[in-house]
Amino acid sequence: MDKLIYMDNSATTPVKKEVLETMLPYFSEKFGNPSSVYSLGSQSKVAVEESREKIAKAIGAKPKEIFFTAGGSEADNWAIKGIAYANKEKGNHIITSKIEHHGILHTCEYLEKQGFKVTYLDVDEYGVVDLEQLKDSINDETILISIMYANNEIGTIQPVEEIGQIAKEKGIYFHTDAVQAVGHIKIDVNKLNIDMLSMAAHKFYGPKGIGALYIRQGVKIDPLISGGGQERNRRAGTENVPGIVGMGKAIELAYKDIEEKNQKLIYLRERLIKGILDNIDHVRLNGHPTNRLPGNVNVCFEFIEGESLLLSLDMEGIAASSGSACTSGTLDPSHVLLAIGLPHEIAHGSLRLSLGDFNTEEEVDYVVEKLVDIVARLRAMSPLYEKVKEGK
Repeated sequence: MDKLIYMDNSATTPVKKEVLETMLPYFSEKFGNPSSVYSLGSQSKVAVEESREKIAKAIGAKPKEIFFTAGGSEADNWAIKGIAYANKEKGNHIITSKIEHHGILHTCEYLEKQGFKVTYLDVDEYGVVDLEQLKDSINDETILISIMYANNEIGTIQPVEEIGQIAKEKGIYFHTDAVQAVGHIKIDVNKLNIDMLSMAAHKFYGPKGIGALYIRQGVKIDPLISGGGQERNRRAGTENVPGIVGMGKAIELAYKDIEEKNQKLIYLRERLIKGILDNIDHVRLNGHPTNRLPGNVNVCFEFIEGESLLLSLDMEGIAASSGSACTSGTLDPSHVLLAIGLPHEIAHGSLRLSLGDFNTEEEVDYVVEKLVDIVARLRAMSPLYEKVKEGK
């Protein structure tokens, strides 16, 4: 198989042809600044507002509750810092979880240095937050609960509706980082009592560099970026019109026939999981067995390093990712895998395969076949695996 087999759709997705075609005119002929009063500018403003309507419709929000950002990390930063600073007279306590994306965790760590207090909730073996611990952590100073919709590594979907209900009953703002969920799961912000929601276009076949933060009408939040009066004085900076147009088209396509697409993804996901678990020993599936993102597969192989596995897969034309990150010459295991209780040595051997709209059954079977060979070869170099085989 000569072509690239791309199974890292949780990292980013290709821009779909229809999305690119929709964007192209706004780089050249329709290049006007939406803030300009003449017709060229008005043309861009209309396009921006049409996309805002599409995005709002996709999550059950009002168009005026959608604010464009440069991506998911900015949306996360804005939600956390904006609420913290705007509501500090009411309280200084934030609740989040130990398995959040670094866009949340590092922002919370920054605020702790500014005098805010943060509670990091535990998760169970599947990566689900403890709702009783959440309730017990709330106090008179709590101003925000931020729990991700679905985990970017292990795919586990959180009990968002229950969390939203708890937050609403206590009069606390609820933010969810839904970067991995939007475009892949049906979401209704009103039914789920979500006050703020982060999303990024490049996770659902849109362009990079554009995202949005849903902010429920009436939420007290400070701007993150000051300057001009764009985005109703809440987010300064000339709008990224081509990106916004692309995001609107991408989210429209994402929710078209979503049930049918998800049925296909779940079938491929289960085939991939079964192929791995049936043909390789000493392997563990991470995340909830069923309540997970349709295309997410995360496994740990004992007695091998994730980085070696990725390099070997790349040589076979397979793009995937690992929970390990190579930083400053040291290999750190994923904070998510450690939080669900995996020991360091097992967490090091993690592999995330995230399926998307363009993956096929043939590709799934090819990946399983190659994984069997690669894992066997890498384990042949492991003295620990040799001892296990010998029963020592």
